[in-house]
Amino acid sequence: MTDGNGLLKCSGKQSDANELVSVVVDPGQDVLLTCEVTAGFPLPTVTWSRYPSPLPLSAQVRGPTLILRAVTPADAGFYNCTAVNNVGNPARKNANLVVRTMGNLTFQITPDSNKDSETIQMGRDLKLSCHVDATPQDKVNYTWYKNGAPVFTSDSLILLRSDPDMAPGTSSLEIVDMKFRDLATYSCVANFPGSRVPELRVDVNISQNSVSPPVLSVPPGGQVVSVREGGNVELVCLVVDGKPRPPILWSRTEKDLLMPSGTTTMETPDGRLRLKSVSRDMMGVYRCQTAPYNGLNIKRREAQVQLNVQSYHCTNPPILDPVFQDTRSRNYQMVTLRCTVMRANPPRLTDIRWFRNGDFIRMPMPDLKETPELKFKLEPTNNGSYECQVSNGAGTSICTFNVSAQPYNAEFYFDTPNPVRILKGNNYSYNLQWTQKDPEATDRIIGYWINVRKNKQNLLSKQIDLKGKEPEKGVLISYTISDLRIPLSYEVRLAPITTYSTGDYVSRIIQYSEPYTYPRPSDHVCGFEDERICGFSQSRSDVFDWTRQNHLTQNPKRSANTGPETDRSGTKEGYYMYIEASRPRVEGDKARLLSPLFNLTSVRGPKGSSRIPYCVSFYYHMKGKHIGE
Repeated sequence: MTDGNGLLKCSGKQSDANELVSVVVDPGQDVLLTCEVTAGFPLPTVTWSRYPSPLPLSAQVRGPTLILRAVTPADAGFYNCTAVNNVGNPARKNANLVVRTMGNLTFQITPDSNKDSETIQMGRDLKLSCHVDATPQDKVNYTWYKNGAPVFTSDSLILLRSDPDMAPGTSSLEIVDMKFRDLATYSCVANFPGSRVPELRVDVNISQNSVSPPVLSVPPGGQVVSVREGGNVELVCLVVDGKPRPPILWSRTEKDLLMPSGTTTMETPDGRLRLKSVSRDMMGVYRCQTAPYNGLNIKRREAQVQLNVQSYHCTNPPILDPVFQDTRSRNYQMVTLRCTVMRANPPRLTDIRWFRNGDFIRMPMPDLKETPELKFKLEPTNNGSYECQVSNGAGTSICTFNVSAQPYNAEFYFDTPNPVRILKGNNYSYNLQWTQKDPEATDRIIGYWINVRKNKQNLLSKQIDLKGKEPEKGVLISYTISDLRIPLSYEVRLAPITTYSTGDYVSRIIQYSEPYTYPRPSDHVCGFEDERICGFSQSRSDVFDWTRQNHLTQNPKRSANTGPETDRSGTKEGYYMYIEASRPRVEGDKARLLSPLFNLTSVRGPKGSSRIPYCVSFYYHMKGKHIGE
């Protein structure tokens, strides 16, 4: 392997064309490939070619030398020199020109796969992975940093230069038995040693509230999208919750069908797939999935969008709404299912049939001019999947309804202030809070099943009795879990109970953290010097997070003239909370930092006053010509 120049020797006898010289260069370099003829009479003539493409237009051939000026990745390939003198066989030599490239740096956060975890949990392992698309891939060097300091392999941090469990060319950092000290900003830097190709860097903030599983959603009315042939259309599938928010990968559900780009998948950073000049062969069901990179490397969330392409000259099966609907109701109440025909070509319907759990429902022949409708009394024996098949001369379409008296899931509340209380005997209690989704949609909820587990072993399984008080929409429900061991974390599973059925379990991890009571004499001022940032927490409902840093640990790749040189005390060692407001941030992005619960009762007002004064002040730093715009 050489760098910048190549020398290929051709003798008068036939040469082995499999002998290959590799030349690796940076973009912008000049390359000289010389084919030296060592023997042959008459003197051979040298010609140059490239496979599989022709020689670049800028290539210059001067005798036995091929000159390539300011090469680009498009100039890479296999170059062949052939020496011919019409005596015997031609002599050939090959050179592989490799132009270094580097792009698309991605990261993955993999929770402890042995524990089926989808969140960051203290006491469990966590893997951070970093991959860059590069040429040559095997020459990439990865360097890891923790809060700006280089990371070296230790008992708690294991550095894998090439992770055998990941895609080739992936570097990983494994955090063993995660502790509070491991909550930090980790950086992965990829570069070619000794090369002028710019290095690439990605930062990953690991804190208790900075990583959560994504929630994927198709906006209302977006499950079925119709467009006329030749028009433009947008399919939308959004990550509405979770951190970090991964990109969305789109593909066709029909086997062997490619995306309009000619590839099997297309990536969209915002979940919006824009299709132009739509043709009939684009019609069908599109699958959107969360990418396994630039976020949590866990089971992918997915949804589907139906694209219908209308033509003035072609027939179309009926377009129905809804394609799928989850219907909940109380037992022994009437349920009405409607399958609306949005459009059809030809418009005349030929058949309407209803099915329950795959079995045909015998009923009087419906009026084909009316909206297909099914009415029945919901009972415990007729819960299930209902289908309405509507046909015209072009084909059949289906509305699907999942009909159930099962209650909706409980929804955990993650922003409970100071949920931990320390008990005697190295124990603690946890104030668990949640709300009930649409509590009035089904039979009255009389209680909840709660399971507390550690390492998949049940430690507590009991029924929470609501004592006749029905859950109200949007109103928090609380339950205190006692006798938890400091500093262990636990999995909590919760399911609503009605008179006739039990809902699905939802689970979350509760973690021990030191409780805070404000104000205390030592807490009148918070300088964010402690990694627990004075009890503040990152909101789960925002788009990105605040980062704790000082001048010594700040990201050297931040925007120019961004961030203070010191904290408010004037020292470079002092910490502060920081956000980068430049790209990739866009207008409307929010980063929310939640304060702990403040105990106002510990503060007394002036003598003789019944008022309790409390003043909150903070220091801030903003810099730039666009501040305030």
